Amino acid sequence: MQIRDLPYTDPGVPDARSGPRFLLWLGRNQLGGQLKSLAWGLLHFTAIAGLPYMVGVAVEAVLDRSGGRLALAGVLLALLGVAVAVGDTMLHRTAVTNWITAAARVQQLLARKTALLGSALTRRVAAGEVVAVSTGDVEKIGWFVEALSRFAAAALTVLLVCAGLLVYQPALGVVVAIGVPVLALAVLPLLPRATRRADFQREKAGRATELASDTVAGLRVLRGIGGEELFLDRYRRASQEVRSAAVRSARMWAAITAIQVLMPGLLLIAVVWHGVNLAREGRITVGELVTVYSAIMMLSYPLRHFEEIAMAYSFSRPSAKRAARVLSLERTSTEGAEGTEAGAAGKSAGSKDSAGVEGSVDAEGAGDAQGAGGVEGAGDTQGAGDTQGAEGVEGARGVEGRAPADATERGEWADAPVPAGDLYDPATGLLAPAGRLTAVVCGDPDEAGRLAERLGGHPAFEGAADLPSVRLGDVPLDDVPLSTARTAVLVQDKDPVLLSGTLRELLDVPASGAVTHEQALDAAQCADVLDALAQASVNDDPMAAHLTERGRSLSGGQRQRLALARSLVTDPEALVLDEPTSAVDSHTEARVAEGIRRLRHQRTTVVLTSSPLLLDRAERVVFLADGEVAAVGEHRELVHSEPRYRAVVTRETEAERAATEALTAFDIEETA
Repeated sequence: MQIRDLPYTDPGVPDARSGPRFLLWLGRNQLGGQLKSLAWGLLHFTAIAGLPYMVGVAVEAVLDRSGGRLALAGVLLALLGVAVAVGDTMLHRTAVTNWITAAARVQQLLARKTALLGSALTRRVAAGEVVAVSTGDVEKIGWFVEALSRFAAAALTVLLVCAGLLVYQPALGVVVAIGVPVLALAVLPLLPRATRRADFQREKAGRATELASDTVAGLRVLRGIGGEELFLDRYRRASQEVRSAAVRSARMWAAITAIQVLMPGLLLIAVVWHGVNLAREGRITVGELVTVYSAIMMLSYPLRHFEEIAMAYSFSRPSAKRAARVLSLERTSTEGAEGTEAGAAGKSAGSKDSAGVEGSVDAEGAGDAQGAGGVEGAGDTQGAGDTQGAEGVEGARGVEGRAPADATERGEWADAPVPAGDLYDPATGLLAPAGRLTAVVCGDPDEAGRLAERLGGHPAFEGAADLPSVRLGDVPLDDVPLSTARTAVLVQDKDPVLLSGTLRELLDVPASGAVTHEQALDAAQCADVLDALAQASVNDDPMAAHLTERGRSLSGGQRQRLALARSLVTDPEALVLDEPTSAVDSHTEARVAEGIRRLRHQRTTVVLTSSPLLLDRAERVVFLADGEVAAVGEHRELVHSEPRYRAVVTRETEAERAATEALTAFDIEETA
């Protein structure tokens, strides 16, 4: 694999059972590059190891006054110098290639996992840890992959030199053969402590990164309440903790480096002392002593790679462990992709009329939803194939009801049928009939979020795997391939994110083409947003206006309406909206509600909300209490007949509720 061939067509399926297993899997996939690097490394190190022998030959030639041998030694020294230069150059090229290609493989694996999990990822792993894995950890894993081949070449060279010295001069070779393993193993007792300190430093760095990310994300709010200094102080303290941990870790590695310098020096002194005595006794020549001395001097270079591999492994092991943890995450429900499941979906779709899912709008009561687990229409992750579409936006309805062939190929549609029919949740009994506008109000604020995840078809909350699957028509969404499910159901969570780019890029998402950008923006009541963006645009074109990261230049209501327009453009078979107007004023909210109803006519739309303005425009309202359907009807009917529904929708207090119930009972008695 060459750098020019990146990215990988398929990065493979990693062994994420543990950090070491993940590193081993990476090594196996880099085997060709590792062998190439090993070959160049052997050329480089053996050429260096051959220099002392040629120096010894040259010294002997001078002592014997042999000009021919001296000339031969000079020529061989020149050839070895060329081999050293060529080997070093190619070793560096191949080793860095291994580093970059390994890092690219890990990044592709992480990107694929992020796209699959979506916003469910940050509910299982801290955001700071995700950032640390995708940046610094990737580099450290690549460093270990790069250092591995150099270390192997250095270790083989050391063995060859020790064996050669035993043959060349046994009296001194024995000392070297005993001393070199001691040098290599001298730092082993310090490695566990150095590793622990490195792990502690990584933990502190991840915490500081997470704190910085949270502070930046909420800086606008913090400034509004005057709390930015408090959070900046927290970050300063966290940064100092990272600095202190880094200093302690550096001290340990400095001690290891010092031992790596000290021990070869002691071995050199021992060899010289013993060699001088042997030379005095006439058992070795001066040239042989110079050769052994030079060989030990040269051994200090490959021996440094023992320290490097120890350091690289110590730093990469926790990094690989974190990467493996992220890559091992799976959805709690299975995603069937077998032909029989596709056939079942096709049978269900074929049993409906040509309109597919004909369009009912379900509005579900206010919950603190954090995003659907499988098909979030406006989550935090950038949608494949576009710059603004969030993690589930890739699931727009295909042309003539066909599904996208691949989430990364916008506009290319496969022939896989999209399941059609009513949206039904066996766990709650929720039924959104096709062709109806249904509203569902949840008594428990957390219940709406859980229901949004279930309606997404691939729930991410704990225990979801034990619950029955939501069905679209007669087909359980768990039995539908994820790419096909996303063509049928789109979920926009309560707090959608807008990535940086132009408004045109924001709305450039996979879509059926039945809804234009103008229609979606009009239905979401974005006229004032377009006016503001036009003023900020150089050519008065709001579609070309640049949106800052996460839409921070816009108000909360403006961000919400643009995210709604993005979801409306996709025109999915079933659209699930969780509190789409929570940051919008009442006057605008009423017009947004009417726009949704008009644009989504004869389409299935589920809106989770407790807003009376949205509920009043629903054809059918379902009230959920304790996970079960407590009442079904129209909004105005339920307000008068269901006290619990009225308490949720009108924000009625317990005292007001008790007074209302008492007054109702009194009226009944008076009538009787």
